[in-house]
Amino acid sequence: MVQKSKPPAAATEPGRRGEPKRRGRPRAYEPDVALGKALDLFRKQGFAATSLDDLSEATGMNRPSLYGAFGDKRELYIKSYQRYREDARASMVEIFREEMPVRQRLERIYAAALNIYLSGETGPRGCFTVVTAASEAVGDPEIRAMVLEGLSELDKAFANCFRRAREKGELPASADPAALAQLASATIHTIAIRSRARVSRKELEGIVKGAIDVMVGAATKP
Repeated sequence: MVQKSKPPAAATEPGRRGEPKRRGRPRAYEPDVALGKALDLFRKQGFAATSLDDLSEATGMNRPSLYGAFGDKRELYIKSYQRYREDARASMVEIFREEMPVRQRLERIYAAALNIYLSGETGPRGCFTVVTAASEAVGDPEIRAMVLEGLSELDKAFANCFRRAREKGELPASADPAALAQLASATIHTIAIRSRARVSRKELEGIVKGAIDVMVGAATKP
């Protein structure tokens, strides 16, 4: 009886030619880049109108990879919203911290906001909080808590801005920093909505100028 010859041992030894291929492959995507793509899509379409197929196409990741990296669609949405808030905060933090006249500070804050809201390859995307997260907050407690936290954070930053201006004599002693902060935040929200509706930057800047005049007084203009 003729026995079948065994394959050479070297053919199966690690590192040798003929070695069985290892399963799996390195990740062919950058999580940070993929999250940015998902963020762009959610800002454009909202949560409900964005499908997993849409997200897969935008990020270049198949569904199993999306689930493995970010969880389900809701988790990816929340991570995208967190990323948006971090980016927006980073673009504003130094403006709130630097020493400058209150009118100049407000002008720079609103200019930075408009840069965010009017950005987008296919048109203005507005504000993630106002345009999409506020809608999801109605039925999702976690998203609602994030939205309320963001609104409160903005109000507090503006209130501190007006408080400092009052201390420096730029505003009258009777000025109410909390009330002015809510007006300043409301202006942020209205230009976010109008920018989404493709109102021109020139018109939006006119709204901003009028709001600043109301908040700090036209007489403070340099």
